Amino acid sequence: MSTIIAIDHGNSAIKAQSHQFISGVSEHLVRPPLADEIIEYEGKFWTLSSNRIAYKRDKTNDNKFFILSLFAIAKELKTRQEDPMAQKIVLAAGLPPEHFGQGRDSFAAYFKRSGPVNFVYNDVPYTVFIEKVFVYPQAYAAVVPQADRLRDISRLFIVDIGGMTVDVLLLRNGKPDLHFCRSLMEGIITMQNDLIGKVNARHDMTIEDEHIAAVLMNRNTILPDEVKETIRGASRQQAEKILDKLRELQVDLRSNPAIFIGGGSVLLRPFIQQSKLVTSAEFVEETNANAIGYQMLASAQMKRMT
Repeated sequence: MSTIIAIDHGNSAIKAQSHQFISGVSEHLVRPPLADEIIEYEGKFWTLSSNRIAYKRDKTNDNKFFILSLFAIAKELKTRQEDPMAQKIVLAAGLPPEHFGQGRDSFAAYFKRSGPVNFVYNDVPYTVFIEKVFVYPQAYAAVVPQADRLRDISRLFIVDIGGMTVDVLLLRNGKPDLHFCRSLMEGIITMQNDLIGKVNARHDMTIEDEHIAAVLMNRNTILPDEVKETIRGASRQQAEKILDKLRELQVDLRSNPAIFIGGGSVLLRPFIQQSKLVTSAEFVEETNANAIGYQMLASAQMKRMT
């Protein structure tokens, strides 16, 4: 029996059903002595890194996202208490709607292997057979749990604010219209990088992504009030910028309801809700919503194949 592992390969984070971690990985020729998590694969050692991989429209240009997938697979199998040896895997993944049609075959081929994949995760040997790779449209997958309800809505936009991009998909009576897809290079990483520079220049203070997230999520920090206000002000401007650019691309959220997904949507939620450019907005809080949807879609597809 095959095990379905669903992975959302984000520019900011890798998200599976039970685990999420930054999309950063480092290669080592010798085993690093102090690594918390380590994979040995094909004679090299890999560790997770807090430094994200530089944005790539095509994630298949090197093996880094494959290695990140091995980390996700190992973590998921361990959490499920599955046997790490001779495990048959069905990998469920996704692509932005705009790239889905042209890119799904090459993305599937990137992960597919004809034979066993042998690696060692934290001194435990794993042997997995990636038998099948299913690729689904991002954004649509995130609302699959709501599919029955969405069939009654004639037009609805799904807005996925991710790390590097904002991807939009139109649903017509719950079905994705892949002829109407929009994408902007206005993800949350761009805003965070700009904010870090702005706070440094304006307040002579060094902050990180975690500080920005803490302020926007109303968590306790020791940051001065003026720094918090700079963060909130820039975030409000970013939300308005995204919504205004979407309107220019015929994504008018004053006349169409929207469901916002992705980690960026969670951070910008208060400003989106306050905007005059949005009339009706729902938010999917789970940042791994795409992975949950991939799992459901793959389970249904496997049942149809039996």
